[in-house]
Amino acid sequence: MSLLAKIHSPADVKAFSRPQLDELAEEIRQRIIEVTSHNGGHIGPNLGVVEMTIALHRVFDCPQDRFLFDVSHQGYVHKLLSGRNGETFDKIRQSGGLSGFLSRSESEHDAYGAGHAGTALSAALGMAAARDRLGENRHIVAVLGDAAFTCGITMEALNNIAETTSRLIIILNDNEWSIAKNVGAMARYFNEIITNPVYNKIDRGLVSFLKSIPGGGSVLEVGKKWKRETKDFIVGSSLFEAYGLRYIGPIDGHDLDTVIRHLEFSREQEQPIIIHMLTKKGKGYDPALAAPEKFHGLGPFDIKTGMAPKRKDAPPNYQDVFGQRLLEFAGKDAKIIGITAAMPPGTGLSYLRESLPDQFFDVGIAEEHAVLFAAGMACEGLKPVVAIYSTFLQRSYDPIVHDICLQNLPVTFCLDRAGLSPNDGATHHGLFDIAYLRCVPNTIVMQPKDEDELADMLWTSLHTPSPTFIRYPRGSAIGVHPKEAPEMLPIGKAEVVREGRDVQFWALGPWVSEVGPMADQIEAETGVSVGIVNGRFAKPLDTELLAGQAEEARLIVSFEDHTVQGGFGSALMEALNELHLCRRVLRIGYPDQFVDHGSSVEDLREKAGISTEAIMERIRKALEQPTLSG
Repeated sequence: MSLLAKIHSPADVKAFSRPQLDELAEEIRQRIIEVTSHNGGHIGPNLGVVEMTIALHRVFDCPQDRFLFDVSHQGYVHKLLSGRNGETFDKIRQSGGLSGFLSRSESEHDAYGAGHAGTALSAALGMAAARDRLGENRHIVAVLGDAAFTCGITMEALNNIAETTSRLIIILNDNEWSIAKNVGAMARYFNEIITNPVYNKIDRGLVSFLKSIPGGGSVLEVGKKWKRETKDFIVGSSLFEAYGLRYIGPIDGHDLDTVIRHLEFSREQEQPIIIHMLTKKGKGYDPALAAPEKFHGLGPFDIKTGMAPKRKDAPPNYQDVFGQRLLEFAGKDAKIIGITAAMPPGTGLSYLRESLPDQFFDVGIAEEHAVLFAAGMACEGLKPVVAIYSTFLQRSYDPIVHDICLQNLPVTFCLDRAGLSPNDGATHHGLFDIAYLRCVPNTIVMQPKDEDELADMLWTSLHTPSPTFIRYPRGSAIGVHPKEAPEMLPIGKAEVVREGRDVQFWALGPWVSEVGPMADQIEAETGVSVGIVNGRFAKPLDTELLAGQAEEARLIVSFEDHTVQGGFGSALMEALNELHLCRRVLRIGYPDQFVDHGSSVEDLREKAGISTEAIMERIRKALEQPTLSG
């Protein structure tokens, strides 16, 4: 039996001999590589924290002691060591399997659920403050990637640690990457600590000296103090010690003995500690080491080659369509600037970064700053395009309202992952953006039915003197090749795709191409006439078209990959009310609950009660009701 198969709880890790821990680390790496090759996932980050996570469970007592992983996409090792190595791990990120992130509802060993960067330190400090207030004796350990320190929330938490608690352990997992290469002053600061040749030479000399003299162990503490002082003299005053934390490191995060020793030391201290660990993203798997950006998170792949299977004649992803058209437009207009918050490949801005670097900015994991940065550019006559996933744009809501929309600045926002991000789950679904944007004055919110219309919307937005938001789903478009010259779309005008009289389908995005067969079936079953409208704009609505159709229609059905509360269907209902038109509206969207992860959009739609069969049944029942009039 493998060592991994013997683990049913973290206590089992403590029973292994020290040499067995190295064998365990190898088994964990092979398990993660095998499972992610079938399911996809965050392989690189997890391979990089194997020894660190083993050491955590060796030294501390989870769940009595609390572990918080920033983002928690690197939590696969923790799941395996806390008794979740079974069929549910085989199906991680799939329907019926484990979440790809930590989840309080999944296990008592997951002290804090997460999926966005920069949240762990504040939450850990809150737990430490609660522990102190309740007179408890548990340890709180927060594991933060170096990219988390580009996030404003983390810096806010740092500012409060010394005044809040005397017992908190922070692990700085420094692999020089978040998703893309880390940027900014913090990245340079960490690099200076790691690479300073004078400090490293003195450090090595000190260790050798202490080992060579009799009684060297007795002067270790003196040596440690001298080491800190020489580090501060050569590298500069430690940022963390200025915040009241004791800084230790940098140390090799893959050397189990070293990591265990430093964790044991930190466990006994009565002051906040930060341990700077150097790790390799993708360690143990050559393709992941060679391409850390690609292997941060990816779909299924061949273990031998690291390559994803090729799909014949597959349409491009929306992010690539956006990235390529933006590059084309920016090549003809130097005022167009692309801005991302640490997501160049995921947003499609890698094309701009590679070809027109002077028109590209990566601000790190700092969405609020990205929006304000764009506001300043727009004030000076540039045309900023901010590409941020829908779920991450939530983090910048106040600057959107207060700085962009209040001043009516012409900034284009491109929201990838609008709708479902099936494998990632609730933390990554973009199901709320219509609701949180359309209530703000001056906003224009649109969604394309295909890649050609995406190009038209981008072009329209770049020539519109107001804040515009273009939402589009994750993954493949539908295979419509964009025309050579984009068109300006009339703001707030929908497109009639199919004429009808009795029932009107108002659809957004992918639904436009999906509702045709349903319309055919309804007509065949009932004899009613069904029309289809490509809504295009969630705000402003085409109230003129809506009013004209409502004069004859018995039923209006809205379709959206968004929550029904406050969404596109709600906007149609509000508009009909303002027009004093009493018509039944059936809203097809996601209910007022968080949507879990699953294998596909189809699986999650079925679970939410909006499969094709369920929708058809709801339409039939609605048509059986008396016609509303007025």
